[in-house]
Amino acid sequence: MVAAPARNNPGLYVHVPFCSAICNYCNFNRGLYDDTLKRQFVAAVLKEIRGQTPFFVEIDRMQQIKGSDPFFPDTLYFGGGTPSLLAPDDIAAIVNEARTSFGLTPDAEVTLEANPETVSEDSLEHFRRAGVNRLSFGIQSFRDEELQRLGRQHSAERAVQAVGMARAAGFDNVSIDLMMWLPGQDVPQWLTSVEKAIRVGPDHVSLYILEVYPNLPLRQEIDRNGWAQEPEDGAADMYESAMEMLDRAGYQQYEISNVSRPGRESRHNLKYWTDGDWLGFGPGAHSTWRGTRWRNTAATADYIQKIAADDHATADRRTLSNDERLGDALFTGLRLTCGVDIVNMSERYDVDVWQRFGARLTPYLDAGILCRRDTRLRLTRRGMLLANEVMSVFV
Repeated sequence: MVAAPARNNPGLYVHVPFCSAICNYCNFNRGLYDDTLKRQFVAAVLKEIRGQTPFFVEIDRMQQIKGSDPFFPDTLYFGGGTPSLLAPDDIAAIVNEARTSFGLTPDAEVTLEANPETVSEDSLEHFRRAGVNRLSFGIQSFRDEELQRLGRQHSAERAVQAVGMARAAGFDNVSIDLMMWLPGQDVPQWLTSVEKAIRVGPDHVSLYILEVYPNLPLRQEIDRNGWAQEPEDGAADMYESAMEMLDRAGYQQYEISNVSRPGRESRHNLKYWTDGDWLGFGPGAHSTWRGTRWRNTAATADYIQKIAADDHATADRRTLSNDERLGDALFTGLRLTCGVDIVNMSERYDVDVWQRFGARLTPYLDAGILCRRDTRLRLTRRGMLLANEVMSVFV
């Protein structure tokens, strides 16, 4: 069981909506790369960040009045889309603006999502000089047949090369994404990718179960080609077998879908699972701050126009009730292998958590799906396969 870090600094997220090609399974906010639109996008993000500076200056002032430490962000995450399509100079400009406007901590984790086909050793070295100190490669599979079915633009060999280039460029914090339950994939084929990932030697691995959306091209291709997915118990075998293999290789699971070498957990993503705060920039980016949530307009052109006119592109905003905040904190916290401290949660939200939810959670304890030790409540590994069912208690 890996304990969540105690940091409570906020995080920053920048959504980069550009891709060189659209994968047939992807349901994220993205579009094809256009150089003119890219330049306008970077300028808009820089302006949006500058527009939030007074917000953080006031927070810092209040912290000092209370005698607390200055409240500086300690993570910056470039997600997408394919952020590695931006030039290193673009990334450097955004990192520098974040440092100027918000005062990133000296040890801030700066993550760049990248696709293997979009990088070279030279570009990676320039990204590192731009301030990036963590890479997250969207590899998905180490089998060419599966990559082709997903519409990915890289080969398995290129994926291996990309991780090697990252090491050569000086990165000591590299994550990779893998996807299981792919069309036509069986358990041994899936474990081939996991074994290859271990040999490549990343510091962090995220493992996701493919969700096939009915409105996307992959659904039609599956039907047209007669590709079959393993039954649901096959997906469970894939998950459990992969986690056992990664355990033996020295990785520690700290969240339902994530494992890492000790000390290499994703500090940014931990904010999502530990009731943290973050500000999002770019089209479709979400923000959460002290119980208020808002999101930017999703269309890139609309986002650029709104920023030019108003310095912000907020599409909607709402303040959560205390019960909603508690439910979300429990829902996300149980994704962590360390679970949640129900006494801490009770004090934080002025609600007796066990009195409110205990009767509905007890059957899961009796079934070995949940485990309660002292003040902590957590899912067992078997329980992680039923996480959505358990978490529905809090919705």
